Amino acid sequence: MTDKRDYYEVLGVARDAEQADIKRAFRKLARDHHPDVNQHDPEAESRFKELAEAYEVLSSPDSRAAYDRYGFDGLRGRPLTDFEHMPFDDLFSVFFGGGAFGDVLRQAAGGSWGAAGTASEPGDDVAVAVEITLEEAAFGVTRTVSVEAPLVCERCQGSGAAPGTERTPCTQCGGSGRIRRVSSMGGFGQFIQTGTCDACAGRGTVVAEPCDECHGSGRVRGSRDVTVEIPAGIDDGQRLRIGGEGGAPGPGGRAGDLYVLITVQPDPRFVRDGHDLIHSIDLTMVQAALGETVEVPTIDGEPIELKLSPGTQPGDTRVFRGRGVPALRGRGRGALKVVINVVVPRHLDREQRELLERFAQLTSEENYQPEDGFFDRVRAAFRS
Repeated sequence: MTDKRDYYEVLGVARDAEQADIKRAFRKLARDHHPDVNQHDPEAESRFKELAEAYEVLSSPDSRAAYDRYGFDGLRGRPLTDFEHMPFDDLFSVFFGGGAFGDVLRQAAGGSWGAAGTASEPGDDVAVAVEITLEEAAFGVTRTVSVEAPLVCERCQGSGAAPGTERTPCTQCGGSGRIRRVSSMGGFGQFIQTGTCDACAGRGTVVAEPCDECHGSGRVRGSRDVTVEIPAGIDDGQRLRIGGEGGAPGPGGRAGDLYVLITVQPDPRFVRDGHDLIHSIDLTMVQAALGETVEVPTIDGEPIELKLSPGTQPGDTRVFRGRGVPALRGRGRGALKVVINVVVPRHLDREQRELLERFAQLTSEENYQPEDGFFDRVRAAFRS
């Protein structure tokens, strides 16, 4: 028994598919499931290797015929590639020898190839954290951040060679950046695998006299300032990607990306709920019973006057549309929701108790009429 999936199912092709269809399906799936373009998916590399294994079997008429007739048992004893333990970069050259499709995959991965087919090392991605206020998150802000990452060596301008000298073609790979390895496959002939040249790390050139500043790497460790435009409506925990503002690449490569992780400071006035803002107002029971006009803060800075009618209940909510947070890179704004909280005193002084007892006596009588100024005294007594 085996827990492997059917190879035709893996590639999504019919059992009678033509070789061209199998190759086409593998190319598309290889691009879609490349680990470097699915960096947050821990299963991406294993899926890619599963695709590679399925393609190796189905692209060969002999192994495909054995598989069609006997299934996985028909492949026993056949010298298939051990993709499970193969370095991931070697998968490109196994199938494509670094040709046009290999270039496509490497570009999808964030790397690149030079005109002569030599590999160029991409720069590192770098992450920084930026803390902003709720107002800055709502309306956007420009910040300058310090990025610590490899920089292009000024002394050699990134070539890695000492000033006055040049990089020379690698003698081991002839300047191609890749070497071919030939191994025997028993009665099935020879297996040719193309891999990265160890002598030049795939660059195709070597340094006769390394730059004494960067020791031949073309890069030095340092820091630089980057201006970051934080858009209106961004939320806590979101991140921005700024292409090409990460670490410097090797000669001929692409610079890494800068990722900016946003942290929004808590605001004592508001709780954010998506694009809406929630503000809580505490009223005394007298204010809730008699009505009150209160000021409500806004994220814009100008407060709003809110007139509460007599008999306002705990939990009542007033909604001001268009006074919340703008939609991120969109149109419109959320609402400001004002939630009423009625505070019942835990301890009463003598005057408060007397007034409440008088109020209870009046409400128990028919057609009661409080004396002049009674409610003003109640308001004053419970104002705090």
